[in-house]
Amino acid sequence: MKLFDLSGKVAVVTGSSRGIGRAIAEAFVEAGARVVVSGRKTETTEAVASALKARGGEAIAVTARLSDKAQLENLVARAYEKWGRIDILVCNAAVNPYFGSLEGLSDEIFERMMVNNVLSNLWLARMVAPGMKERREGAIIFIISIAALHGSPDLGMYGITKAADASLARNLATEWGPYNIRVNCIAPGLVKTQFARVLWEDEVRRKRREGVTPLRRLGEAEEIAGVALMLAAPAGGYITGQVIVVDGGVSIAQSSAPPLPG
Repeated sequence: MKLFDLSGKVAVVTGSSRGIGRAIAEAFVEAGARVVVSGRKTETTEAVASALKARGGEAIAVTARLSDKAQLENLVARAYEKWGRIDILVCNAAVNPYFGSLEGLSDEIFERMMVNNVLSNLWLARMVAPGMKERREGAIIFIISIAALHGSPDLGMYGITKAADASLARNLATEWGPYNIRVNCIAPGLVKTQFARVLWEDEVRRKRREGVTPLRRLGEAEEIAGVALMLAAPAGGYITGQVIVVDGGVSIAQSSAPPLPG
């Protein structure tokens, strides 16, 4: 058994025009998978697919918005039209339009975030499940956040949606486990991506985070992609219903930074 081989597999990765999603798409192609690159903007999505093909991989680009169920149905349909199957689904795309306390959260933003970050994942999982059930094999991965694991004065609503995704994964894993469909989550800490730039581009904020991180640095998108590859490949064949935290140790560290060694 080749533990990290995805040869012959077809993967759909949402939000793969940049950041963590793009890194996952690249890792999957390198492992032999055929990848459907998905994002909101046609130009950037097609550019990533072209880059993957230039590296010798197989990829197509499909534009889709998370909140539009018909566009997500088209995303799945395009994958089937091209390759006749979907073996791996990575729900990476999400929105975070609100930074502040729950007290100031509007009903409209609550509903928008729940649809984009939670309901869309359920839609996509149910769309790909029939083929996976028929083949009795499949891997579904939700990219969540360590914000799902604790409270926050600023990212509370985002954390709520990601905690809901973790619960969704556990329940789908329970229901679909008999079909050999594995459903897991990856909870990154602070990773240097465009999506999280408000949390790390400020030098004071970044140094504060690095100071309470045992590894004393922020994460890289490729480090999340490596875990996604494991969960999608035979290496992760006996893992389901789990949240794998990739945060440099933040979640196990004390709230105040210990002195640097030496």
